[in-house]
Amino acid sequence: MSLDFSWMAWTWPTALFFIAIATFLAGMAVWEYARPGGSPRVGVLRFETTRGDRLFVSLLGSAFIHLAWLGLAGGASLWWATLISAVYAVLVFRFV
Repeated sequence: MSLDFSWMAWTWPTALFFIAIATFLAGMAVWEYARPGGSPRVGVLRFETTRGDRLFVSLLGSAFIHLAWLGLAGGASLWWATLISAVYAVLVFRFV
């Protein structure tokens, strides 16, 4: 039995984006198992966030960055949006 995913119009950047999300979630699960508690702290938002909160904000922001890139940059390469998202995620984990 062969699965036909042609209706989804997968591209390599799209597939890598979802693979990265799955990898981040698996890595966060391992990190939480190794060091439970989520390292709560108060950042620039002025309320307590955990690692999971910061990952969620990073992933949500990354989705919006990619959608904005598609809407504003048209056919330009998504790799730039991915680079911007990576920088955004580092900043979220550092300061939020």
